[in-house]
Amino acid sequence: MSRGRLVLLNLVGIIVVILLLAGGAYYYYQTTNYLKTDDAKVSADMVPVVATTSGKLVDWTGEEGDKVLKDDLLGKISDGKTTIPVTSPEKGTIIKNQVQKNQIVQAGQTLAQTADLSHLYIVANIKETDLKNIEKGDKVTITVDGDPDTTFDGKVEKIGYATNSVFSLLPEQNSSGNYTKVTQKVPVKISIKDPSDKVLPGMNAEVKISK
Repeated sequence: MSRGRLVLLNLVGIIVVILLLAGGAYYYYQTTNYLKTDDAKVSADMVPVVATTSGKLVDWTGEEGDKVLKDDLLGKISDGKTTIPVTSPEKGTIIKNQVQKNQIVQAGQTLAQTADLSHLYIVANIKETDLKNIEKGDKVTITVDGDPDTTFDGKVEKIGYATNSVFSLLPEQNSSGNYTKVTQKVPVKISIKDPSDKVLPGMNAEVKISK
């Protein structure tokens, strides 16, 4: 083997080692200083518009995308004798309209769904074993699938007081006596600063929390 070829191979080997060391150092830094998860979604405070009585829905004006204030008149329900107004329970945006004008509705039926889009936040599901590494006020870097080219700042607002499994509709039953330990997850609320119009409730997100 020529001396030039040997030098080239040695140089390549040194570069590979340097890259491996750099990659290892970066991975160590990231895992030591940040907690990452893609088990997160964009959320907002949502309030349904509910029929307070049964009857015919008249003068309904609730359209998806409309911004409403608390107590704004959205329509009326007539039972043939009296007319009851339907108003927005809170300030927000109508994100789902579920009825049409002149439709017969029942008391307690959801007519529309409103959301406070001016105060979006992230709910990240964090493993119970990782909770010791985060606390309220920690800085967070957020990316959202609906706007993947933008990075948003946030911070930990609240750590849940129970695991998600506690609120499962069908909690696990252990009748056999056998037990398999499963790592549980706790919901963590994270603020998101200045979200773009592309960020919508329900979108998938990825968060990186500073430890």
